[in-house]
Amino acid sequence: MTALEFSELRYGMFVHYGLFSRLARGEWVMNREQISPGEMRRLAQEFDPSAFDADAICRLAVEGGMKYIILTTMHHEGFRLYDTALTDFNAAKVCGRDLVAELVDASRRHGLKIGLYHSLNNWSDQPDAVAALEDKEAYEKFIANTFARLEELVKKFAPFDILWYDGWWPFNSEGWQAVRMNDAMRKIQPHLLFNGRNGLPGDFGTPEQHLTAPKPWRPWESCMTLNDHWGYHAGDDNWKSPLDVVKMLLTVGVGRGNLLLNIGPRGDGSIPEKSVEIIRTVGQWLREGGAEAIACCEPMPFSPELPQPGDRGDWDSQGRFTASGNTLFMTLLFDPGEVYTLTGLQNKVLSVTVKGAGELAFKQNSGKLVIDLPADVRGRFAPVLRIECDSPAVIYRTGGMRVPEVEHPRYDPVAPDIQY
Repeated sequence: MTALEFSELRYGMFVHYGLFSRLARGEWVMNREQISPGEMRRLAQEFDPSAFDADAICRLAVEGGMKYIILTTMHHEGFRLYDTALTDFNAAKVCGRDLVAELVDASRRHGLKIGLYHSLNNWSDQPDAVAALEDKEAYEKFIANTFARLEELVKKFAPFDILWYDGWWPFNSEGWQAVRMNDAMRKIQPHLLFNGRNGLPGDFGTPEQHLTAPKPWRPWESCMTLNDHWGYHAGDDNWKSPLDVVKMLLTVGVGRGNLLLNIGPRGDGSIPEKSVEIIRTVGQWLREGGAEAIACCEPMPFSPELPQPGDRGDWDSQGRFTASGNTLFMTLLFDPGEVYTLTGLQNKVLSVTVKGAGELAFKQNSGKLVIDLPADVRGRFAPVLRIECDSPAVIYRTGGMRVPEVEHPRYDPVAPDIQY
């Protein structure tokens, strides 16, 4: 898989699971509460992933319309979810299971691309990053241990698609010897893709908790939580809605990037029911036309001040536009009633369809398009209208009741504080 092919996957599942999940207070609990490595080792003896079902996790990803999956093989706490010869602080030692191997095997069976997350920082192994920062001899041991972990991981699970670095405190690319690191991993697996969290740009950008496409554009993936934590937190019920996830997918679609949406299994490995519900609802939306609306998207820019060359889009009160070729997609995020009215469309409409519901009746007159919405379409979650035009869609409207015949600002005469 090339970086460009990766950027077209559009949607993936992030799985944050580890010893921290058992404590149910988020993935940084060891650091935030200053729990000693010795105490974490004692807690590891109680690690029991009895409900961790790799096949069920991958089935959920497929049902959700996701194309790839990334698992935390080792988070900052240092507890490995795989069998390793480098430490007994691992799942295979304490419960007899290699959870990474289980998920990699299940991902292959389900046709999902595979990414392995691995933290560079490590709060448990000695010397740790603090010692490495303070002492040159400790640094050399620390870096050697980091390389040994990564090399073992890549050899053990090859072939897989993405090595997802994280936890790059306290070093930059020079401190992590990142060029040598990537070269060493590619020597083991030549086609491996890297994110940019060892200090190098990587093969793709990785904005976290925001949906900003790189400028200039390059392959990218936004990683987002479903509530406010990556790892399981028993007190966090601040869930994003399915509509929130659809909006995120539309945003990354227009930006030609991916959404990597996180789940945080409980300590026993079970997936919170709310995560399952949200992912399945969005998966149904993707099957009912959403997948087409976010694939191969073309820019539809517009300037709220003076019109600019290349402007072809606009905002809408009822939902979000995307476009591909001569097809304009409208995802109705809010029910407009028995008809949907679109004004300012400068193209002739040839047909309007909804996947699984067939053709919809419409009338078009002087740039005003009125589409009938039958009950079965209105009853859907965020229905996607596929509007076939005679040419690439252009929508032009202004803050007035008609388009002025003289030069004019489109909405605002000065740069506005509004985010359109």
